[in-house]
Amino acid sequence: MTEHRLPTYYSSHGGGPWPWIKDLLPGDWSRLESSLAGIPGQIGVTPRAVLAVSGHWETPEFTVQTHPNPPMLYDYGGFPEFAYHIEYPAPGSPEVAARVTELLDEAGIANGTDPARGFDHGVFAPLYVMYPDADVPVLQLSIRHGYDPVAHLAVGRALAPLRDEGVLILGSGFSFHNLRAMNAAGAGPSRDFDGWLNDAVVGHRGADRSRRLIDWASAPGARMSHPAADHLIPLMVAAGAAEDDAATRVYRDDNVMGAGIHSSSFAFGLDPA
Repeated sequence: MTEHRLPTYYSSHGGGPWPWIKDLLPGDWSRLESSLAGIPGQIGVTPRAVLAVSGHWETPEFTVQTHPNPPMLYDYGGFPEFAYHIEYPAPGSPEVAARVTELLDEAGIANGTDPARGFDHGVFAPLYVMYPDADVPVLQLSIRHGYDPVAHLAVGRALAPLRDEGVLILGSGFSFHNLRAMNAAGAGPSRDFDGWLNDAVVGHRGADRSRRLIDWASAPGARMSHPAADHLIPLMVAAGAAEDDAATRVYRDDNVMGAGIHSSSFAFGLDPA
């Protein structure tokens, strides 16, 4: 256990292998890059491990990655050939994986393990910006089919002790994820949902914030912003693990990919100092 309680994060992970191809993509990626690169300084210590909950790994029950040296999963298409040879050789952490399983078991949450799973781009893209030397162990926890916010908040609560054990919990998604509306059609709904989300997350805490997040689909612009909730649901884990803590918006862009799309990232329990 450490006296330094770590915050939790819900962050945009950008599109595909964006840190390696920024000059080939529309828009300005510097805001997202700066927000991710700033996380190590914000937390003030080198974490024992990063537990990433990516919107790109979905399973019937919550599943913990146990591979000691996870391979790469190039789960994207249409990019230059070199994008399929990127390496992010961070070690896994079977030890922390066992602790995650223990905490989920104690909370009565059904779970499994996957000894073969590799890093998807929802993990290796943001982690490359955060820890470019790949010298911090990283492991993944899947989201569960159905995207039940109650269940994912409960997982966050169960995993809250990790914050006192040097493990950084990172929900990796995108606060607007409708690839068919990354254009003028999505601009207004993304603005409306982003405004609601910031108020729900930053303007409230505890059970009040959780109730609002559970009812996210009723928010303005919600279903245009998230036809499916795979990229929003990692937020619930980060919020649940720091339910009673204040939240801070640590990234905001109102012109993602030059398309007028609004997006935000949040930290929970971040020391204002």
